[in-house]
Amino acid sequence: MHKFAVLLAAGSLALSACAGPAIAAEEPVNAPAAAKPAKEAKGLKTAIFAGGCFWGVEGVFSHVKGVTAAASGYHGGTKASANYEVVSSGMTDHAEAVRITYDPAVVRYDQLLRIFFSVVADPTLKNRQGPDVGAQYRSAIIPTNAEQAAVAKAYLAQLGKAGLWKKPIATKVEPYKAFYAAEGYHQDFMLNNPKHGYILRWDAPKVSALKTMFPAMYRASFLKDAG
Repeated sequence: MHKFAVLLAAGSLALSACAGPAIAAEEPVNAPAAAKPAKEAKGLKTAIFAGGCFWGVEGVFSHVKGVTAAASGYHGGTKASANYEVVSSGMTDHAEAVRITYDPAVVRYDQLLRIFFSVVADPTLKNRQGPDVGAQYRSAIIPTNAEQAAVAKAYLAQLGKAGLWKKPIATKVEPYKAFYAAEGYHQDFMLNNPKHGYILRWDAPKVSALKTMFPAMYRASFLKDAG
């Protein structure tokens, strides 16, 4: 993308998604280890998570050992509507989502789920996360194979019985459709914009929580140019 176009696009962020009012950030939750661990064959796997603004979701998973790629994008709607301005209108079926590639020999799918529910998203919020409101910010798990689907459903049931949250869990398991990568200026946004007000308020604390709560899974370096 042309440098001037990037600056214009980045500047418009303050007027649209991932730029809501300043309110208190959610506290991390120590979600339990999965009672049903994922049984995954050797080789890299792909997983998709939607948990509000994709900057923070990508940022957290880019610091997880075993994750080899992470890309912000759109899932749930059509190719024609898979662009930032249209998705931000809230009039599409897309959710802001992140597609990650991971090595199950280093980090299993159930461990990624635990990280997601512990530090990435508040699963009790419907069609919103933090300051961002709309169906495009819904919390969703999108399995890409049968094992992931079974593990995700079992973990949601386990969390439902754990009583960690005062409100019921709103996160859904959604069927996989096509994933469309977001515009270039959204990729590695936390890495490229560490002093951005939204990043400092909402997303940097999530990475700090990952480091504190899951030190064995935390990677200090950001997975640059992932996806």
